[in-house]
Amino acid sequence: MTGQRGFTLLEAIVALVLIGTMGMALFGWINNTLLSLHRIQDANAVAGAKLNTLEYMETVNPMLKPEGQAALGTYRVRWQAKALTAIQDNASYPQGIGLYQLALYHTAIAVERDDGSPWFEFELKQVGYKKVRELIAPF
Repeated sequence: MTGQRGFTLLEAIVALVLIGTMGMALFGWINNTLLSLHRIQDANAVAGAKLNTLEYMETVNPMLKPEGQAALGTYRVRWQAKALTAIQDNASYPQGIGLYQLALYHTAIAVERDDGSPWFEFELKQVGYKKVRELIAPF
């Protein structure tokens, strides 16, 4: 008589269990990788939008425009600024009082998606200014 050929039912079941276990582990690893990639893409999108918003807010004078909104591509920015300090005249040495009045502002910024749903918020401090005097020539 010759030796057995082929697999027994028990060997086939063990092989299927091993293949199934390896498949589940591989699926879990791929799923976690895709979730991590999605979180990284979201974080990059927020960072890019925040940088664009900061660049835009550099053009906003909170003393002259304490609240407002602007569309920046696929999102909208809303801000509201409140004075942290009293309005003061700037000092211009050696002349004394300068041409501007200044104050420090706390600006709350909310960024919304195109559909109006909130995306993220952050705060910053800005200097507000207003020209209140003209330069008088000394001669």
